[in-house]
Amino acid sequence: MVLKRIMHIEDDPSIQEVARVALEVVGGFVVRSCDSGADGLAVAENFTPQLVLLDVMMPGMDGPQTLTELRKLRCMQGVPVVFMTAKAQTQEVAAYRDLGAAGVIIKPFDPMTLSDQIREIWENTHA
Repeated sequence: MVLKRIMHIEDDPSIQEVARVALEVVGGFVVRSCDSGADGLAVAENFTPQLVLLDVMMPGMDGPQTLTELRKLRCMQGVPVVFMTAKAQTQEVAAYRDLGAAGVIIKPFDPMTLSDQIREIWENTHA
């Protein structure tokens, strides 16, 4: 299965834009940007993402809470979720994986390699 649709949940508009351009222009993906966990939950069923890129630190519902809520949706069963975070201590990365994250991408990320990182995680989850 080829990865095409990515939902990106990120509250910072500048990071959202850089990631969208990196994934669409460099990676050739279709990206749906959401500015909150609640927004992501609202659009998940209609957009049916194949992968979710999820910010950890957000006001209101944070990344881990959003992941928990996404997992309750039938359309999101088995969809890999990748956390994006500036908090990259080994124990934090391990905790995100324990929550069910398919991967963790460290901020600041390189826009030129973001699509490759996403594809690598995708391939690992489908190996």
